[in-house]
Amino acid sequence: MIRYALSCDHDHEFEGWFGSSADFDDQQGRGLLECPLCGSKQVRKQIMAPAVTGTKRTVREIPPAKMQAMMMEAAGRIRAHVEENFDDVGDAFANEARAIHEGKAEDRGIYGQATPKEVRELMEDGVPVAPLPPEPLKKDELN
Repeated sequence: MIRYALSCDHDHEFEGWFGSSADFDDQQGRGLLECPLCGSKQVRKQIMAPAVTGTKRTVREIPPAKMQAMMMEAAGRIRAHVEENFDDVGDAFANEARAIHEGKAEDRGIYGQATPKEVRELMEDGVPVAPLPPEPLKKDELN
């Protein structure tokens, strides 16, 4: 795996992990990369020094509140993307995911609900599944 320091055209800095430098080039060429903060597709590699072990290490600390806000923003963007672009199959998720995996249904992105037992069985059978980030809190639900 290769870790790249990345930035967007709005100078937001973040990092990405890729299997190889060709993977970065391929994903960038297909427009799959975007800034987790603003959604810009204008992502570029930053100049990086090779990782060299030394006696002193300087770490740029991100305040915990800012880190939490960044993570919540990214999770919200992921959820919004899924809700806008994938099919909501409700409680038929486990059956539909299995049918897609086995080639018995159209290959497409789906989301929905499944019981812990259904999720465990899908994973044991090699069906790729992942939890959807939670819905962001509404302003009136905050303290």
